[in-house]
Amino acid sequence: MKRAFNASVWREGEWFVAQCLDVDVASQGRTRSEALENLAEALRLHFSPPVATLVPDIAEVEVELSAA
Repeated sequence: MKRAFNASVWREGEWFVAQCLDVDVASQGRTRSEALENLAEALRLHFSPPVATLVPDIAEVEVELSAA
């Protein structure tokens, strides 16, 4: 599935910054084209489901609380 996003691109020193106007994601590159390509990759990563690389070790912790 493809979805279009709007982006603002500007130059900061020697870098181009591309910021998505629809989602709070940004990236940069040495050229305008590279900044937009990097933003597209950042958006793909932003919308991909998280994948755990390690099984979490879940533990229960009891804490004595004093009534104040």
